[in-house]
Amino acid sequence: MAVSNWVATLAIIWAGLSATEVVGALLGLVYVVLVIGQVRACWVAALLSTAVYLTVFYRAGLYMQAALQAYYMVVAVYGFWAWRATPAGTALPISRASWRVQAVGVLAVLVASVFTAHWLAAETGSADPLLDSLTTWGSVFATWLVAKKKIDNWPWWLVIDSLILVLCWRAHLYPSIILYALYLALVLIGWRQWKIDWHRQSATSTEAA
Repeated sequence: MAVSNWVATLAIIWAGLSATEVVGALLGLVYVVLVIGQVRACWVAALLSTAVYLTVFYRAGLYMQAALQAYYMVVAVYGFWAWRATPAGTALPISRASWRVQAVGVLAVLVASVFTAHWLAAETGSADPLLDSLTTWGSVFATWLVAKKKIDNWPWWLVIDSLILVLCWRAHLYPSIILYALYLALVLIGWRQWKIDWHRQSATSTEAA
């Protein structure tokens, strides 16, 4: 009986899949994999993925997430420029964000989330005003950290992606649920890999000095 229920549930999910959402999810996955490897082309995948997801989230009534995609598109262009190699052949190095920067980030995210959640609840048909706002503003700051190649972006994404996973579940965005579950695993891999690259980079700089 339990197996038949699972089969029935999977059949319902499959029937409700949106080709647009699947494409956006796959492009988003490509983006994260390329970010882990610090491949500049990650920003091209980001631009395409966010263009698709802008439509997906808007149709789902997650207006802050939809607006976030527009921001992502702008940052994708900036990130592609910021991650360029210099004439000397060196790329933007990995660095850390100071505790002051992160403290300001946390405060700004919380304050902005309260205001936008109140506005969404009063003026729109948002499906989840508070969680939508919190994940949106958190993503704004975390994406800025990625564009600056701050290693601290990974713990931010660990929290944000966990919350977005809940948000997608509530909105019945099943391909996105799978995507964000994969994101959580990739965040841990990315965090570890950037730490290795950061220490290697620091060692190389010390030897050069």
